[in-house]
This record gives sequence, C-alpha cells and structure tokens, in this order.
Amino acid sequence: MSRDVFLPDADATEALGAALARTRPPRAVVYLEGDLGAGKSTLARALLRALGVAGAIRSPTYTLVERYPVPGGEAAHLDLYRLAAASELDFLGLDELSTEAGLWLVEWPDRGQGGLPPADLHLRLSVEGAGRRVRLVPGSPEGEAWLARVPS
Repeated sequence: MSRDVFLPDADATEALGAALARTRPPRAVVYLEGDLGAGKSTLARALLRALGVAGAIRSPTYTLVERYPVPGGEAAHLDLYRLAAASELDFLGLDELSTEAGLWLVEWPDRGQGGLPPADLHLRLSVEGAGRRVRLVPGSPEGEAWLARVPS
C-alpha cells in the first residue's frame, strides 16, 4: 500500500516531516529518492527538526554522513550522491552506525546498492509545478505499519 502526497509548499513539507517523526518506529531505514532539487534534503531536515534537532542541520553532500542525537538514540543522514561505487561505503563506518543509529535517512540510496540495510520506507520525491509530490512506499512490514500510522 503506497500513498501519494502533494506538498505545495514548505509548510506542507514540514507537516509531513512532523507526521513521519511522530509515528516512526524505534528503528527505521528511509530511502529518499528523486532527482536533484526534488526536495530530499528538505524533507530529511523537516523530519529531523520534528524529532527535536536544534541548530544547523547540514546537508551531508560533502561529508556523506551527518549524525544527530534524537529521542531514543541517534539519527544518521546520508547523502551518497558523490559515491562512485558501493564499495566506498566501507569508509563510512556503517557497521558502527547500524548499532548506534535508530533512524537512517539515505539520499541517493541507489549509489550504495548492496551495501545498505534494506529500506523500511521509500520516499520518492518529484517536482510538480511549484511544489513537490512524494510517494511513500513501504519496503518492509515495519514500514507498512509506519505508513498506516501516518495521517492522510
């Protein structure tokens, strides 16, 4: 069961991020998919902000991984756009992340194919007029239960 949501503006993106934060399971992997400028980082920031991350939320475009303390543990925001091959994931310390981070937000997951944990939820973003459209697609039973808790 997937769901399409139109995000006409920044407020709608913030609202979706807040809904995902309120309903998230204790451990989850989210793949943020879409072209450049589709709103992947914006939605990740909205979710992190709703989880209580204060201060700057940097895009991990150059660092590849940014980690944030959140209630119940840690969130990891990964941007794999600059990876040339999935084998480069070995240098990111993902083994440590898998034990410490309860939430993974992964942009450009296709660049790390085979080296990432499977997604519980896929957020497929696209530009639509002045707004964005996001298709929420569960990738696991936990993701299905999560999506069922997100208000329509």
